[in-house]
Amino acid sequence: RTCRHLALPGGGTQAKMSFFGFGQSAEVDIVLDGQESRKTAEIKTEDGKKERYYLYFDGETVSGKVNITLKKSGSKLEHQGIKIEFIGQIELYYDRGNHHEFTSLVKELARPGELTHNQSYSFEFQQVEKPYESYTGANVRLRYFLRVTIVKRISDVVKEQDIIVHTLSQYPDMNNSIKMEVGIEDCLHIEFEYNKSKYHLKDVIVGKIYFLLVRI
Repeated sequence: RTCRHLALPGGGTQAKMSFFGFGQSAEVDIVLDGQESRKTAEIKTEDGKKERYYLYFDGETVSGKVNITLKKSGSKLEHQGIKIEFIGQIELYYDRGNHHEFTSLVKELARPGELTHNQSYSFEFQQVEKPYESYTGANVRLRYFLRVTIVKRISDVVKEQDIIVHTLSQYPDMNNSIKMEVGIEDCLHIEFEYNKSKYHLKDVIVGKIYFLLVRI
């Protein structure tokens, strides 16, 4: 029995996928509001390189536009819906398939239908809670990103864009001194007094030690 292969112009998997209508038929671009004047920050990638993304803070609104461009003029794109998500997740490098999402918000941009021309959709995630700072370590990373999905029957079109989140430190209004007693009953009582109840990581701990009872 002889197997025959269909030769397609241009060769390659992508050409074959496009021939059968399975290829990515649209490009998705995420444009954030005010990104021309928004500050950026650097973060290390998994392979040690540095990348720069737009900077946001906890409670700040994330908004912008999603631009969808059809690759072929006069073509159409059938879809089962278009959505955008704002996601905050922790990824473990040794367990790639198991991410912990601590923030997940979804906005529907379009109901099922078809696109016959380039389209733009506005989105807004108001006063988004971002409890943790973006972080990349040796074994784990914490990231925030926007994900646009054009749902299709065969293969979804997905676009992701990362942002960096910094949190602003606030010093406590009340920071009274504290006392703590340790010892052995009827034998040794020692009292520690600290000048503050909350300390910064770079603070020096200052206090006093009182020997209230010593019977040895």
